Amino acid sequence: MSTKKQVVTIKGTKDGLTLHIDDTCSFHDVLFELDRKISGNYVDEDQPMITVNIQLGNRYLDEDQKEELREVIRRHNKLVIDEIHSNVITKDEAHEWEVDRAVNPIFKVIRSGQVLEVRGDLLLVGDVNPGGKIVATGNIYVMGNLRGIAHAGVNGNTKAVIAASYMKPNQLRIADLLSRSPDYDEAEGAYMECGYVDDKEEKIIIDRLQLLTQKRPELAGVERSMLNG
Repeated sequence: MSTKKQVVTIKGTKDGLTLHIDDTCSFHDVLFELDRKISGNYVDEDQPMITVNIQLGNRYLDEDQKEELREVIRRHNKLVIDEIHSNVITKDEAHEWEVDRAVNPIFKVIRSGQVLEVRGDLLLVGDVNPGGKIVATGNIYVMGNLRGIAHAGVNGNTKAVIAASYMKPNQLRIADLLSRSPDYDEAEGAYMECGYVDDKEEKIIIDRLQLLTQKRPELAGVERSMLNG
C-alpha cells in the first residue's frame, strides 16, 4: 500500500529544527501544512528560541513567497528562521557563481605602486615586483617571481591559496589572515611554493607546491576549468 508523501517533514537537530519541504506539491499546500504542523507545538513560554532552517529541495521561491514562509514562522513566537535553502538558483545567480569561480589569465609584470584586482581566480604569467600588489576573491597563481604583496580570498574565503614559481613576497594575505615573507636566506627565496590557511592553527602556512593537492583536493576542478574553457 502506498504512503502519501509528507508535504513538510520536521527534524530536530542540535542547532534547532530543519524543515524539509516537498518540492512537488503546490505552494498553497506548503503554507497550509507548515502552519498546521507547527501550530501549538512551540508555544512553551519557558522554552528558548528555536532556530529553523528550511530546505526547499528542487523548488524555487521568489522573495514574496519566501516572505510568506517567514510570516507563517513568525506567527509562532518561539521560532526564528535562520536560512531558506534551495537547490535551484536563477540565471543571474548562476552567472555570478560562474564569474566567482572563473580563472583569469593575465600576462604582465606588476611593478611597484601598481595594484591588480580580479574577481575569481588569478593566473598571472609574469612577476610581482616589490611594492606591487595583486588581489583576487579566489586563488592566486603566479607563474613568475612573487616579491610584492598577494591577497587571495579577499571576500573572506579562507580556502583560497597562493602559489608562485618563486616565492619571496613582502606580504601574503588570505581572507583576513596575514603572513610576512618566511625567513629565507637574504639572497634567496623559494621555488615552487604555496601558501594556504591551516584550519587548526588558523594561520597561513608556506609549503611545497607539490603538497597543495593534498591540502586542497578540490583544486582539481581548476585544472578542468582551464582545459574546458
